[in-house]
Amino acid sequence: MSVTIKDVAKRANVAPSTVSRVISDSPKISERTKRKVRKVMEEMGYHLNYNARVLVQRSTKTIGIVMKNSASQSLHNPFVPEVIRGISSSCRQLDYSINLTTGESEEAIFEDVVKMVQGKRVDGLIVLYSKKDDKVVPYLKENGIPFVVVGKPMTGSSTIMSVDNDNIQAAQEVTEYLIGLGHKRIAYIGQESEFQFAKDRLNGYLAAMQEHDLKPDEDYYLKSFHFDREKGKQVVEKLMALPEPPTGLIVTDDINAMIVLLVLQEMDIKVPDEVSVVGFNNTIVSTLSSPALTSVDTQTYQLGHESARSLIELINDPGMFKKSVIIPTVLEIRESCAPCKEVIEPLTEIR
Repeated sequence: MSVTIKDVAKRANVAPSTVSRVISDSPKISERTKRKVRKVMEEMGYHLNYNARVLVQRSTKTIGIVMKNSASQSLHNPFVPEVIRGISSSCRQLDYSINLTTGESEEAIFEDVVKMVQGKRVDGLIVLYSKKDDKVVPYLKENGIPFVVVGKPMTGSSTIMSVDNDNIQAAQEVTEYLIGLGHKRIAYIGQESEFQFAKDRLNGYLAAMQEHDLKPDEDYYLKSFHFDREKGKQVVEKLMALPEPPTGLIVTDDINAMIVLLVLQEMDIKVPDEVSVVGFNNTIVSTLSSPALTSVDTQTYQLGHESARSLIELINDPGMFKKSVIIPTVLEIRESCAPCKEVIEPLTEIR
């Protein structure tokens, strides 16, 4: 037979109502009593009946996670599992479970969200992106469901709780780093322009270049190939075939940066002797590449951990102030960057 609350109460020599309050972490119960009851629960192998609690408390104790791409595509990017690891850590501490979207298209992902909300399968959701013309965030706002966005909201930031990096500053700093190494021809390989973080990083790169009286031609930026080896090869070959090829490359994802390194190797262009390369996110890929990749650490785990903690706060207090949390970035310097060996004049001086 399974262990009941009455069994635990009898062994702990307390009332069944006390055990129930310990389970719900009631402030009316002393920490000493909570420790005593929890020890007995563990010794007796008591497990909470979650289905019963859902009926009584009208709470699922579950958080939904909305990915920006299909599960199969998203989980190939080391950034996403690391964010989920941070979310899981917070949820485990606060006794919550997680539920992932599994749709293979943007429309299917939205349908997953609708099913989570209408089926009351989750208490709130974490949206792992911020993008233009998104259907998910407006739907959640309209239905009054607690949610947190990982990223800077495109609109209505004062009414949306979010957790993000300062992507403009991060891109400025990494561009400044390459300029400090003597590089003036610096190219930027971005991601899909509908995502807010991609816009911010591009703007940070351009701001730093302008600050140093450098104005790159448009051939030097707005490149994207999203984990596609063949498209990555086309982008890199086109850049390096320019009359004045770049000596520094900023790539806004470690996976894409790894593709860049492989293509440069195939072209017999030495990194960092001839070209310096920087990535973003500081995933495990950055330490396994050859040479090891200099990368902007966006503290992905902390993004996930803080987003879950903030969401659970919001679930418990729906009327709370919708805060915006900024997680600092750190540039991890490795072997893929070196001082520029060329004495190069600025591409175009801004007059």
